[in-house]
Amino acid sequence: MTFALIVLTIAVLIGAGGVIWVVSRGNREGGGQSMEQLVASQQTLTGQLISLTEQQAASSAATTKAVQESSERLTKAMNERLEEVQTRMGENLSKSSKETAESVAGMTERLAVIDRAQENITKLSTDVVSLQHILDDKQARGAFGEIQLEAIVEDALPKAAYEFQSTLSNGKRADCLVKLPNPPGSVVVDAKFPLTAYRNMLDADNDADRVSFAKQLKTDVKKHIKDISDKYIIAGETADSALMFLPSEAVYAELHVNHADVIEASYKARVYIVSPTTMMVTLNTVRAVLRGAEMRKQAGVIQAEVGTMLGDVARLSDRVGSLRTHFDLANRDIGRIEISAGKVQSRGTKIDELDLGKSDQKGLLVSEESPALPAPSTPEN
Repeated sequence: MTFALIVLTIAVLIGAGGVIWVVSRGNREGGGQSMEQLVASQQTLTGQLISLTEQQAASSAATTKAVQESSERLTKAMNERLEEVQTRMGENLSKSSKETAESVAGMTERLAVIDRAQENITKLSTDVVSLQHILDDKQARGAFGEIQLEAIVEDALPKAAYEFQSTLSNGKRADCLVKLPNPPGSVVVDAKFPLTAYRNMLDADNDADRVSFAKQLKTDVKKHIKDISDKYIIAGETADSALMFLPSEAVYAELHVNHADVIEASYKARVYIVSPTTMMVTLNTVRAVLRGAEMRKQAGVIQAEVGTMLGDVARLSDRVGSLRTHFDLANRDIGRIEISAGKVQSRGTKIDELDLGKSDQKGLLVSEESPALPAPSTPEN
């Protein structure tokens, strides 16, 4: 506004100077205008300049006031907006902080779970290495098979239905003897674990070695079949068949898939190869057989008891008949007693109705009419 006022003042001064110049020039040229006219013009310009200055000052004050009010409104709006933004930022920061804390807590829990899983994996790796060392030793491998066999049998059968490390009549000791009624008789289960040849077959680098180790596996299994058939199938003492327990599903599957001649040889020798899974199925069948035998045994006991009970019922029927005979005799005797009592009562009534007179000198009572007494009747039974 000040700049505009300065420009306006300069413009007025320039105009006044121009008027003076024009008047001076007119005086020099025509000599018709006087100094008074020049002064009047100067005063007119001064008045216009003062009026313009006042107008400009009023306009400047109004503009300043409007600018100040607009600035105040803008400042207030900006402050309110800043407060709203600060409030939202505070809420968002609080929410974000809470979510971050929850995420960190969840991550901490997951890390703890991962740590426990890592510990379990480490422990499992140690156990696998220990198991690997156990399976490398032949005797330890045999003990492992026996322990697995015992665990399966104990879970499937009652204690009275089996016996571990049972000695037979030929002096041989069986890993497990499953006691079944005749027929078929007790069945021997022997644990075998031909793992060395199988692992060598899997680890072979060429086909020739793989075929060689496969033949060794078949040779080992057939030898086990023959040993079980010779040692644990005894006529009159055990069943005519036995079981060879393989504690490895992989070896069992290898024999059935790629070595059918070994399975056929086991059938001919009546030595049936079972894995942990098929052993459990076989023992479930054995349990059903034992349950059926027990039911037949109990049925015999029940039948014997029923026979004894029928004899007791027959004797009871005879005694009831004898009692009925006694009751019939007693009823007949009671009837006869009633007849005799009736006759006695009838005779007493007749005697009571007699009209007796005075007694004679001998003390006898004599009726006036002296009626004769009736003859006594013969007593009836």
